Amino acid sequence: MDTDSIKIIPEWKELLKDEFQKPYFQQIKNHYLQAKNKGEIIYPPPKLTFNALNLTPPEKVKIVILGQDPYHGSFMHNGIEIPQAMGLSFSVPKPVPIPPSLKNIYKELNLSLGVPIPSHGDLTQWCERGVLLLNTIFSVKKGNAGSHAYFGWENFSDSIIKAISDHCDKIIFMLWGNYAKKKASFIDTNKHIIITAPHPSPLAQGFVGSGVFLKAQEALKKFGKEPTNWELKD
Repeated sequence: MDTDSIKIIPEWKELLKDEFQKPYFQQIKNHYLQAKNKGEIIYPPPKLTFNALNLTPPEKVKIVILGQDPYHGSFMHNGIEIPQAMGLSFSVPKPVPIPPSLKNIYKELNLSLGVPIPSHGDLTQWCERGVLLLNTIFSVKKGNAGSHAYFGWENFSDSIIKAISDHCDKIIFMLWGNYAKKKASFIDTNKHIIITAPHPSPLAQGFVGSGVFLKAQEALKKFGKEPTNWELKD
């Protein structure tokens, strides 16, 4: 992308190398640069744009959890403004308060697997254990939800889902809500398992009690993989 601080690790660069040459990716770059040159404050901060990919290389991916748009808000802490968005779906950095959807994710983990509810919303530890927290749109203008949806990011995230489906082995895809469920068409269900549920937002109903994490653990066992440790240390 534009700035020196926007980087993707070599493993994803190699897997997605054809995408970077396509016209749509140049359009994403152009849109991003135009927004930056207009003085837009863009979330997540540039160095975290591809945080999900950089924390979870392709060969480490066991589970994919799809989100949509990065958080567009921020939190004041000791006079410092901290963006909610950190390049990971549903995750916020410490000490940003836990958002409502993530609270429901924690409730479901506690209900179905007995995982203690953490005091923070930073999901980095999950990424290090093979959970790819992929937003389908990678940037947003501060305070303006969905503002970068027209950039073309979905072409890129669709290609990531397809690449994982084609090149990775026995992956669990967690598709929550109607928007995420539309991505099922990119996934080879002969090789992988899709687990669906309502969106965890309190505005939707049915996520808490859906058993999605229990189903994921069972699917990993079926694939001969170690169940995921979902517990987050403070």
